[in-house]
Amino acid sequence: MVATGVDTVRLDDVTTTAATISAMAGVARVDSAAGTFVGGALATTGDADARFLAADGTAVTWMSVVPTFAVASQQGEQLVRDIRDLDLPIEVAVEGSAAELVDTKAAISDALPVALAIIVIATFVLLFMLSGSLLVPVKALVLNFLSLTATFGAMVWIFQDGNLAELLGFTATGTLDISMPILMFCIAFGLSMDYEVFLLSRIKEEHDRTGDNEASVALGLERTGSIVTAAAALLAITFFAFGTSGVSFIKMFGIGLGLAVLMDATVVRAFLVPAFMRLAGEANWWAPGPLRRFHDRYGMREGDGSSSPDEPAGEDRPERELVSVGR
Repeated sequence: MVATGVDTVRLDDVTTTAATISAMAGVARVDSAAGTFVGGALATTGDADARFLAADGTAVTWMSVVPTFAVASQQGEQLVRDIRDLDLPIEVAVEGSAAELVDTKAAISDALPVALAIIVIATFVLLFMLSGSLLVPVKALVLNFLSLTATFGAMVWIFQDGNLAELLGFTATGTLDISMPILMFCIAFGLSMDYEVFLLSRIKEEHDRTGDNEASVALGLERTGSIVTAAAALLAITFFAFGTSGVSFIKMFGIGLGLAVLMDATVVRAFLVPAFMRLAGEANWWAPGPLRRFHDRYGMREGDGSSSPDEPAGEDRPERELVSVGR
């Protein structure tokens, strides 16, 4: 903990501050320029300790708050908040690992709603422009979040609870790095949406050609299944290779993303998405009239949807049309 605006003349303010903090629940002692305080009372005597004063003569001092529990814990975070709420005679800045964790959580909490809103809106708009449907983007978002929560649960079971610690060669601490779920979410969500576009674009193309939802879903899964499976297998192998690292942060990153990719390519793309679209029927492609007209005019398409994707393209098709007209 760092305090500014302090000199030897105001050492009594340091005494008051250190004594107040040492009297708080969960604080074993406070070491300061005025001495060591335990339970609100001075435990040592003597002159000001120069170790706790700035060497360049500026009016800055620091104090060491020693808790009775682990610093990186919920109790440690609460102690940081309690110290910051105190009305002290000098201005203090609480630092250390517990304070860093509190500040990191606060920064993420402040930015997370905006980030999620951007992701959800951008994904919804792009999938609508591709499919012309309101239900398909909602389905994609819900299933993606479902697969990610399952992945996070696996990370808690493996790395926080330490159930595979011996097999994977790491020591469980009972916590997870707070930045890891955010990083995994961003990468895994982008990859899962990539697979979603592969599958959805093929289903949409076939539905535009035939108007048969059930056959379109089956054909779309058949034609894109091998691509998605191969891509997911390659990515999963690459990510799992990170799991051989001796650094627990990298190990968790690789295994977590490898599991996320496999779960998305198997459980979500191969089972949940086709099953949902089969049950939803033609509701998959519904949109209100104004949005339907907007999509018809500005939507994203690979072709005009008037021919089968298996039919020869290019110059052959216009030639056959000209022969037919000539007859």
